[in-house]
Amino acid sequence: MAKVRARAIIVAAVTVAFGLLVAALSTNTIARWGGDDNSHTSDGVRGLERRITDFTAGLAPDGDYREPRRAERRDVAHAVGLVLDGHPDRARPLLADVGFRLRTLTDTGTGTDTGTGTGRRYAELSDRTADGPDPRGWARVYVDLSAPVRWSVQVPHPVSDADTERLGARVLLNSPGGVLVLAGAHRRAGDDDAADAAHRTDSVFDAVCDELARRGLPGVQIHGFADDSAPGRDVVASTGKGRAGRPAARRLATALTARHFSVCRAWVRSCPLEGRDNVQGRRAATEHVPFLHIEFARSVRASDPRMRRAVAAIGTVTGRWAKDDAD
Repeated sequence: MAKVRARAIIVAAVTVAFGLLVAALSTNTIARWGGDDNSHTSDGVRGLERRITDFTAGLAPDGDYREPRRAERRDVAHAVGLVLDGHPDRARPLLADVGFRLRTLTDTGTGTDTGTGTGRRYAELSDRTADGPDPRGWARVYVDLSAPVRWSVQVPHPVSDADTERLGARVLLNSPGGVLVLAGAHRRAGDDDAADAAHRTDSVFDAVCDELARRGLPGVQIHGFADDSAPGRDVVASTGKGRAGRPAARRLATALTARHFSVCRAWVRSCPLEGRDNVQGRRAATEHVPFLHIEFARSVRASDPRMRRAVAAIGTVTGRWAKDDAD
């Protein structure tokens, strides 16, 4: 009887030890990818979209902004490239050195066109200073981990171009294989338009977009205009300085028109707000990478049903890009 009890005690001890070992290994595996906060968006309303808009709600014209040094811009862009290549362990030290963190998130809330969470996992690269008293206002990046990355959506003027951050989040969630690059400050923050990410080459936002263009990833950049800036138009669609995005732009304009939007096509006629001096568009043109500069009227961005139709139209392009057809 004593031997039986001894064997039972040994088996129980081995079982507990094995369980602890498995738990430890699992924790280490999560830590290698999830970093200091392997969290999941559990908001039942908008999931990842809500996380993004919670962040941008704190951006203001009188907010802080510090221009990043060249090495800092380079390190963040390099880290994004490492994440795209599946090397988060190598990305994390680079990010830590410049005060960024790497998290993994799962979109579990509603707020997409389907009304349910996508269930897709995303890497979030965020500036730690955004949580402190002296934010630098650099950028946030979200990378879809569920599929090969094929395209990007860029939001250089969140809050300043009201609700473009919501549009960008929904575009990311609507098609697999995307990267969202989000400016980390209001356009008017800082001195001498230092935080105007669409027209400055010395920002983290621009460095990340350059890395994506270097890799040949097509992009759509979302902007907004006051209704009286282009009377009678809901959308101004342009390919900026380049021509590589013309087929995608035509496809998008057709999809928008089919959804009852009035579209000014900058490759057909002169339109306001064509974005030809947009620095990300200029870099894409140099790399012969498709780039779409899309301006939406305030009346579109202020209407949830119209915003959903706009996202669906953009999805006809990003969905095709997701299949590695980047014409």
